[in-house]
Amino acid sequence: MPQPVQSFQVDSLPVHVYETQSDMSEAVAGQVQKIFIDAIARQGSAAAILATGNSQIQFLARLIALGGVDWSKVTLFHMDEYLGISGDHKASFRRYMRERVESMVKPRVFHYLGGDADQPLDEIARYTALLKAQPIDLCCLGVGENGHIAFNDPPVARFDDPHTVKLVKLDDACKMQQVKEGHFPSLESVPPYALTLTVPALCAAKRMMCVAPEARKADAMRAALRGPVSTACPASFLRTQAQCTLFLDRDSAAKL
Repeated sequence: MPQPVQSFQVDSLPVHVYETQSDMSEAVAGQVQKIFIDAIARQGSAAAILATGNSQIQFLARLIALGGVDWSKVTLFHMDEYLGISGDHKASFRRYMRERVESMVKPRVFHYLGGDADQPLDEIARYTALLKAQPIDLCCLGVGENGHIAFNDPPVARFDDPHTVKLVKLDDACKMQQVKEGHFPSLESVPPYALTLTVPALCAAKRMMCVAPEARKADAMRAALRGPVSTACPASFLRTQAQCTLFLDRDSAAKL
């Protein structure tokens, strides 16, 4: 198991920095595997919320390659989806999860958030009910270049959000990240709205593993760890969550 080159704590949040994204992904995968195995041994099942995005690809691939998890006893959720796109769209987070997770491990069930539902408010209510009925053992999340967690961008993030799932307008920084990652050809082609789990919904998990590699995340990491706890950088709220651990590589930690 790769060891961090640096470990420290900011408020309640432990932070581990690894030499490379590969080392970080291997380390996170090992810890997540153990959380799943322990939960299944303790209670007969496990439930988790997973994140999408390019920064999660290596970690998810390592986790699946490790094996050792009885996925038939695991219930999975994801945390966001664009409003109005089909589950087969190349940028759809449902497609991302089907191709990179569900088709590989065959979980007991993967509950998908339907961004193209005919009645989005009913879809929000349906997904909210599923989440409220299922205690979550683990939330694996990332951080956007604007500091968002899920699609809780700075203009819409609320640390005391009364909702579990909500409809939000995406800010331009978030949409531009999707363009730069190759998911859409232009800023104008990114859907303006999305469905997202809220900050309190993510933080309700018993454990949280935040995976945030790459140099393009360095500014967000500096704001999250060295700035105030504020919705100006929603990821800063993780500093108040003792059940969370943040994993960085040297590139994303470069401005700390």
